[in-house]
Amino acid sequence: MTLAIILFALALGCYLIAVLEDWAVHGRLDPLRPAVSALALLGREQVLPRKSDRLFFEVGPVLLLVAGLLAVAVIPLAPGLIVTDLATGALFLNAALAYVLVALIMAGWGPNGAYAMIGGWRFLGQFVAYAMLIVMTITAVAMRAESLSTTEIVTSQAALWNVFYQPIGFVLFVIAAMGLAWLPPIDLPTGGGDLAGGVEAEYTGARLAVLRLARLVIVLALASATATFYLGGWLGPWLPAWAWTAAKTLAVAAAMLFLGRHLPRLREARYLAVSWKLGIPLALANIILVGVIALVVPI
Repeated sequence: MTLAIILFALALGCYLIAVLEDWAVHGRLDPLRPAVSALALLGREQVLPRKSDRLFFEVGPVLLLVAGLLAVAVIPLAPGLIVTDLATGALFLNAALAYVLVALIMAGWGPNGAYAMIGGWRFLGQFVAYAMLIVMTITAVAMRAESLSTTEIVTSQAALWNVFYQPIGFVLFVIAAMGLAWLPPIDLPTGGGDLAGGVEAEYTGARLAVLRLARLVIVLALASATATFYLGGWLGPWLPAWAWTAAKTLAVAAAMLFLGRHLPRLREARYLAVSWKLGIPLALANIILVGVIALVVPI
């Protein structure tokens, strides 16, 4: 029963994020557009590029979807409403999302096309930029909770949400999450203005539908992780626990989808430079600050 509820919430969440993304891109709210677009994709012919690496071409989108589903599995919707409550849930989340890089490299290499390959290698540059930020911000969150369990991280915020306890970590985690989900202004793997779709360029029909669904799951996983790590997860008055998780997740997803579109696109080299020269020192400062506060004024 729990698994069925979570799968339903996952499907509904992905659909709502698709509606929000369509609203952000086209400037109009059309709740039916994602369903129509999905049906149109499933009805199209599936074209297989000549001289493609068939294994990588087929496995890339599926692996991306699996990575997103594994990440969602350790995010609690409410007390007891979680697929698997691992003692190392936060670490497992990071490990699962590491396969996003593998999936996009496969999706870029498999078609044997220039645009797709450049998109895949661009994401490798983004991975080098955001990987340390993800790990270091999760470290600070785990320090306060004294646990890597995602449910323990939520309950540790009963007195004060982490967004107020460690705002630097919150900002860095959201920036890293946008890079991981290749959202504007860090959408270089698909770069519509110069790569004609990038890693999506050679995919059609059901394969493209799986690739885009996987991306929605990744966005949902990262938005829900942000709500879990920094916004108190299910904690909140009046509403049911699951409603608070859903509201916070959708709010984070909307912010990630809308705000980035008003900023100029970053080159991967620029993103890497900013992350390593500014992001990592700030992440280290955040870890030290959290440690000092935990020793002096336990909250």
